[in-house]
Amino acid sequence: MSVTNPADNLATLIRCPSVTPSEGGALAALEAMLAPLGFNVERVTAREAGTPDIENLYARLGTDGPHLMFAGHTDVVPVGDEAAWTHPPFAAEIAGGEMFGRGAVDMKGGIACFVAALARHINKHGAPKGSVSFLITGDEEGPAINGTVKLLEWAAERGERWDACLVGEPTNPDQLGDMIKIGRRGSISGFVTVHGVQGHVAYPHLADNPLRAVTTMAAALMHPPLDTGTENFPPTNLEVTTIDTGNRATNVIPSRARFDFNVRFNDLWTAESLQAELLRRLDAAAADQTLRPDRAPIRYEITWSERPSHVFLTRNDALISSLSGAVEAVTGKVPVLSTTGGTSDARFIKDYCPVVEFGLVGQTMHMVDERVALADLETLTTIYETFIDRWFAHAAS
Repeated sequence: MSVTNPADNLATLIRCPSVTPSEGGALAALEAMLAPLGFNVERVTAREAGTPDIENLYARLGTDGPHLMFAGHTDVVPVGDEAAWTHPPFAAEIAGGEMFGRGAVDMKGGIACFVAALARHINKHGAPKGSVSFLITGDEEGPAINGTVKLLEWAAERGERWDACLVGEPTNPDQLGDMIKIGRRGSISGFVTVHGVQGHVAYPHLADNPLRAVTTMAAALMHPPLDTGTENFPPTNLEVTTIDTGNRATNVIPSRARFDFNVRFNDLWTAESLQAELLRRLDAAAADQTLRPDRAPIRYEITWSERPSHVFLTRNDALISSLSGAVEAVTGKVPVLSTTGGTSDARFIKDYCPVVEFGLVGQTMHMVDERVALADLETLTTIYETFIDRWFAHAAS
């Protein structure tokens, strides 16, 4: 095995069954790749009551600036129905020019390619004129409590400072070179309990059906639209994800109902200003008598997700142009600079340094038969190697 070969690196990582929260040998395998390259490798176990302990890894090569961080995760989602896989999910088998296995795309493949790219750079030029670090968690696919957040805090308390970060999440919709993520929308969830009065459906005047209020309240959250989008972000979008009463009887009006929602919001909002607007809409809808004539305002309570994800946009020309230029030089494509998609650990890293994301094509992530083309592994490695060259050259100028 040579660490300059991304396929070898990936096969080693896939064969580690690191389903969240298990380390599964993946961090040990990564340490074995990095230590011979000269990295100082530290394993950090984070703990918090009520959550599983999580093993993480921090490795640094060099002691001076500029300092480039590569961030990612070795934990993977469960395989689902293993019998439905064409190839065993932890065997890293190759067929038709593709490597099959859980984590091939999300995101052991990105880690494997960055290790190979850095090893090639070292073989050709020696260590970069500065520092490179790996910040790798085992909790990205889990609750994200004992992973990147705590590893960043641990490193910062020890005096670690970074000038830029590349996250190797799969960002390309169809082909390598399609898209770089330069920011992410915010995300917040709410859980609304609406109180009514239970009764017989044949005697509605003796009851108060909370579902009538839920209908009005949910509609008020979704319409009118919260905004029409900004230069860098699509419109804020709210989706009601569940409505439930716990009632199985068709002749009983329930005493209460609950509905949950999630909002992906752009940079017109903060989590606090968005919450205030949603509460204003809920209060107005609670007093709406359209479906509840001659009734007092409905009683409701709302709780919010404990840790909303905040919107962010990276504006760092050295980082973005180095990566975009590398992508174009290798693939001939000018990547779209995007803020679409869900959340990632970049939402934590942005508090420490500028961060962008670029990795493999994400079409099979989390699916049965997750797989990656061997040609894509080689192309991504070349992009990363070119990016390393360009970023350090730009930082030194």
